[in-house]
Order: sequence, then structure tokens, then C-alpha cells
Amino acid sequence: MNIVLLGAPGAGKGTQAQKLVAEYGVAHISTGDLLRNAVKAQSELGKQAKSYMDAGQLVPDSLVVDLVKERLAEPDAQKGWILDGFPRNTAQAEVLDQMLDAEGIKLDAALAVVVEFGVIINRLSSRRTCKSCGYTAGPEVEVCPRCGGEMYQRDDDKPETIQKRLDTYQNQTAPLIGYYKEQGKLLEVDGDRPVDEVYADVKKLLGL
Repeated sequence: MNIVLLGAPGAGKGTQAQKLVAEYGVAHISTGDLLRNAVKAQSELGKQAKSYMDAGQLVPDSLVVDLVKERLAEPDAQKGWILDGFPRNTAQAEVLDQMLDAEGIKLDAALAVVVEFGVIINRLSSRRTCKSCGYTAGPEVEVCPRCGGEMYQRDDDKPETIQKRLDTYQNQTAPLIGYYKEQGKLLEVDGDRPVDEVYADVKKLLGL
């Protein structure tokens, strides 16, 4: 199972990825984590990435693909992988396709978790996060059940910020739906349902 995971912020794709990783032992490859880890480890690619990040510039696609390529060579990725956070646009998807072709790696599917934007805004703007441990819950939870910390609303969970993130997704990432549809690799699942229902459909779509 080698898949690209698509979906707007707050669609619940991270939750579905975690369930697939737990059940099937595949590697969950988040490009944000890859960049942070490479910078922390001060690897050659990490140093290159840091120079762009320190200058307030986007890390070039080619450098991100090199990080992904390195990660795909690790033992846990041999069972399969879920790529989360990359590609973000069709240009990046083309670069990724070239790299996978060159490495003889087959992309099985692009799985899109689809949720209407109005639902996402309501979902995320009601979310509260623990200041101490990062636990998330609904607005009714005032004290973190995990560590007793204070629950608060993060700035990026406020409706106006969420709308900006969704606009960016619509402009940059949504065209990937068409890109993978043309390749015959697009699978779509309705994410506006209980997590286990969505997961059952995800497994059916992936033939698991």
C-alpha cells in the first residue's frame, strides 16, 4: 500500500492515517515532520532546508522530494507508506511522479477525505487544545483529562484563520484531485461521518 493522502485541513485525514499505520504497520510520512527532523539532525539535506527556512523562503520541491526519497529507503517504508502533506500542488505531484518512476516505486492510489468547508469550520473552531500536552477535545472540556492542563482555543482554530487555510487549500491543493483522477488513481471517501465508519470505507476502497 503506497498512497498519497489528500484532504482539506480538518477533514480528518491524519486520524485515518494513524488507524492505517496502527493496523498495517505502514510508514506515515509527514513532510513537515521530515523537514523538522532533518534540521534537528543537522543532516546535509537538513542544513540546506534550514537555510531556506531561516530566510523565510519555501523549501524547494526538489529538496523535499530528496527528503521523501531518503525516507522511502528506510526499513519501515518497505511494507508500504502514506505520504501526508506532499504533494501540495500539481507541480509537486509531477516531481514526485518522476522520482517514484526513477526509483521503480508504484503509487497505488491518492485517497481524498472529502468534507464540506462549512462542516470543517464548525469542527475546528469548536476544538480546544491543552496548553501543556497538546491534547485536543470539544469546547465542553475545560480541563485536560490527560494531564490536568488548561484548555484553550489556538489562533489557527479561529474561524477567520480556518477560512484562510481553506482558501489556500482550494487554490493550491484541490487541483490535485483532478490530477490524480486523470491518472485513474483517485479514491474519495466521505469524511463527514463517525471515524470508524470512514475507516471501514477507506479499507474497502484500498482493498484491505
